[in-house]
Amino acid sequence: MKRSDISTVITNAKKFADELRLPLPPFADWDKLTMEKLHESGVIDEIIDNKLGWDVTDFDLGNFEEYGLTALTIRNGNYNNQDKYPKPYAEKMLLVEDNQILPLHFHWYKTEDIINRGGGVLKMTMYNSTSSEDIDRTSDVEVVMDGVKKTFKAGTTIEINPGQSITLTPRIYHMWQAKKGLGKIMLFEVSSTNDDSTDNRFYENIPRMSQVEEDIDSDVLLVSDYENYLNK
Repeated sequence: MKRSDISTVITNAKKFADELRLPLPPFADWDKLTMEKLHESGVIDEIIDNKLGWDVTDFDLGNFEEYGLTALTIRNGNYNNQDKYPKPYAEKMLLVEDNQILPLHFHWYKTEDIINRGGGVLKMTMYNSTSSEDIDRTSDVEVVMDGVKKTFKAGTTIEINPGQSITLTPRIYHMWQAKKGLGKIMLFEVSSTNDDSTDNRFYENIPRMSQVEEDIDSDVLLVSDYENYLNK
């Protein structure tokens, strides 16, 4: 993705949060210089180490409008440094554009609640995975939706309306799409500790993070930028 497009996506995400009256944490507005200064003073280790902040991806498919995700990780623990960061949970804001798709994937470790906080309707398709990590096209998928146990046939597409949620346990393949014509969706994810660099198994061989084309000098950092810009 182009850096200029990423900056526009983040600006629009913040505007949508304002429209829904969802205040964001201060670091959602920090520019590169602010983060550099705070990092040098040693007071934002948790933000850097646990990758709190913005994540915009088109999964290197080159078509963000069709395949993409905008995320703001608000809080998180750390698999690799549990003594320093013992939080066993994470929280994200996830923005899905009208008709945009999140490709089919599962998580080896993470259990997550996906909550529709406002906007359009989320369509979600689910399968169990086999022991070899293929799609199980025969067995029923069991989930919990707002405290109610639900059983669906493999490949069923359900709809999650504003205010509704679903709990996804490890190794359940899922893909989602914002229902066309109903607008973008503000999701929140409440989960166990999250590590996007190691805990996403996409059915197709695609990367979780996008490569960035530096067409402008932007003040906005993604979590994938922290290592290059801040940990020198």
